[in-house]
Amino acid sequence: MSPLRVLYLALQEHDRSPSQRYRIEAFEPALHRAGITVDERHVLSAEDLRVFYGAAPVHQKALVALKAVARRVSSVRPRLRSRPDVIFVQREAFFLFNHWSEWLASLQAPIVYDFDDAIWIHAVSEANRRFAFLKNVDKLPRIVGLAHTVIAGNDYLASWARQHSDNVHVIPTCVDTDVWTSAPRSTEGPITIGWSGSASTLAHLKPLVPALRRVKARFKDRVRIRVMGAPDFRDDQLAVQGEPWSATTEVPFLQAMHIGLMPLPDDEWTRGKCGLKGLTSMACGAATVMSPVGVNTTIVTHGQNGFLANSEDEWVARLSDLIDDHALRERLGDAGRQTVVERYSVTRWAPTLIELIETAARSRR
Repeated sequence: MSPLRVLYLALQEHDRSPSQRYRIEAFEPALHRAGITVDERHVLSAEDLRVFYGAAPVHQKALVALKAVARRVSSVRPRLRSRPDVIFVQREAFFLFNHWSEWLASLQAPIVYDFDDAIWIHAVSEANRRFAFLKNVDKLPRIVGLAHTVIAGNDYLASWARQHSDNVHVIPTCVDTDVWTSAPRSTEGPITIGWSGSASTLAHLKPLVPALRRVKARFKDRVRIRVMGAPDFRDDQLAVQGEPWSATTEVPFLQAMHIGLMPLPDDEWTRGKCGLKGLTSMACGAATVMSPVGVNTTIVTHGQNGFLANSEDEWVARLSDLIDDHALRERLGDAGRQTVVERYSVTRWAPTLIELIETAARSRR
């Protein structure tokens, strides 16, 4: 059989969006080795994102949207030659209006549709709240129904998708454990407690601040707290100034952490989360503490490969245990990494993704 051609309709350019990076881009080397070529077509550059989701004037946002429409039309217009074997869509092929782009794509080739959040919930960035009417979540059941194959990040998401498709599979969010590796932690100096996220997920960290302040007050200079991805975050009691995220500094940041954090509120949106923050810190060997919300309770077995903490007192107790006990940190860190290697790694799930793509391609042929 000739090499399979996958047209990947990305929203953001390569190595920018966490969902794209972990759900498809991390698998591209394995797909290439299996004879599957991926033609990635994005509609939003880094500069487009800065304008559209920032405080830019309306006319600049409109220009970004118009350019994006032109790019997507160019990538999904029907072709008589060089038609792809499969079209891969992660979350949505276009960020505004209805499912027009997925419908056009479906005329060319079978769609493999992947998602990793409770996308049916209407969520809009603060900067674009007045344009909320342009974001149409009602299109999502139609997109799922158009797809030949649907891939959900966990069982909670899959149960929603099965209301609209009879071909739904679960592939958890995966980490490339050849890149996210464990590294020796310094036994000198303070114990580093870290959180890596974004400005949009900083709201999940803020409720944990009182517990972190109690830990800092108790252990003082024995602990250091670091935050990546929210450079505007500052807390003088914690001696924290947020650090910017970058692809080159992310792994070293995680490798330097002795203890990783993944706090979450318990609501419909967070129950759809796929545990990425916890998985990346576990992959890098940090002893990880997570809220017992959604898939986190299947990733972590409390006391064996990490800790689960719910109330403020539980967070303070678990963090204190880890700060005081070097052997406990090492044991949970090692077990956490092994969990990711065995159950949540690219190596573990690449054959499944390859099989699903090949099956979709055969349905066209």
